[in-house]
Amino acid sequence: MTPLHHLRAGIIGTGFIGPVHIEALKRLGIQITAVCGSSASARKIGDLWGIPEVYGDYDHEAMYASPNVDVVHITSPNKVHVEQCLQALEMGKHVICEKPLGMTAAETAKVVEAVRKGGKKGPVFAVNYMCRFFPAVLQMRAMVERGDLGKIIHVQGTFFQDWLLHETDYNWRVLASEGGKLRAVGDIGTHWIDAVSFILGARAKSVFAHIETFHKQRLRPRGEVQTFTKESRKAMMPYKVDTEDFGSVLLKFGKASHGNADGVHANACISQVAAGSKCNLNLGVYGTKGSVRWDLQQPNEIIFGRRDEPNQILQRGTPGFMEDVANFTDYPGGHPEGFSDAHKMHYRAVYEHIASGKKTPALFATAADGHHEVKLCEAILQSSKAKTWVKV
Repeated sequence: MTPLHHLRAGIIGTGFIGPVHIEALKRLGIQITAVCGSSASARKIGDLWGIPEVYGDYDHEAMYASPNVDVVHITSPNKVHVEQCLQALEMGKHVICEKPLGMTAAETAKVVEAVRKGGKKGPVFAVNYMCRFFPAVLQMRAMVERGDLGKIIHVQGTFFQDWLLHETDYNWRVLASEGGKLRAVGDIGTHWIDAVSFILGARAKSVFAHIETFHKQRLRPRGEVQTFTKESRKAMMPYKVDTEDFGSVLLKFGKASHGNADGVHANACISQVAAGSKCNLNLGVYGTKGSVRWDLQQPNEIIFGRRDEPNQILQRGTPGFMEDVANFTDYPGGHPEGFSDAHKMHYRAVYEHIASGKKTPALFATAADGHHEVKLCEAILQSSKAKTWVKV
């Protein structure tokens, strides 16, 4: 197995999530040899993190041509994901792409086909649904697969944020032309759906959805801003909003890989206008023997619920929440691990898969998984318009 630090990474994108990738890779000892973005931001990030090759003017093709890049991390806006993925695969680069994989299923199908053509010896491709690598999510997955909860009956949960609560809150994700037609559900709701799919070992096969746009008109800066930053109202201009602020989604899952979660019903409420909620992903999986509940904002605890015995709070790094996730947690119990650690564990899993010649388990989301999530988003849009169940 090739040592991980022999693999070299190139990062496209210098906004909120790009540096998250960089920090996680640095913690793993991965060499980051290149960064690509606007000339000013790429130089700033390159200087800050000691990255030797800097490619300005968003010249990702020049970065791909570098012999010093083995793995490409695509953290650019959604509308360029597919183009950048296809070019990276053509150049023989391994890829970790931010979600969503693309803007439409017709586009993302091209990525699936490109990965398929690469075959067993082709590049490794992963989509950054990093919620899979919270120890709690991996623990719940193990409990479901083992039958600790019995037959799964249903799943309930939410993903609430408030960073777009005000009409003056702006980010490129609000624009359908930049981020896609489905915003709240597409941006954060798919994290919830992918985590549940991972836990159940099954994909959603049909949906019934209702989505709404509360702010029909918002105010935006005359230039661009970074995620989670604020601008003065005086420097803003009005625009019509063409993406949703919140929604409710019912999902019917198909056959599971292990038989304990076939045909499960789930429902999720998604919002980016929920005052007081910062990154509140929570979910509960309910079975015939028991249930598990988890909240991302309390990432090191799971509530194990039972009807005829006392409920338990399982804590990461202690019995019942340790053995199943030993390879995906680094610190002892009582030493919290969270958002940044889940990114680190995700990239470790991908890089180990590359270094092993694809011999380690591929627990990460694949191009096919990313394609399915985009198809799911299109079905959600169709369902909300038609007010009926739609097959994915």
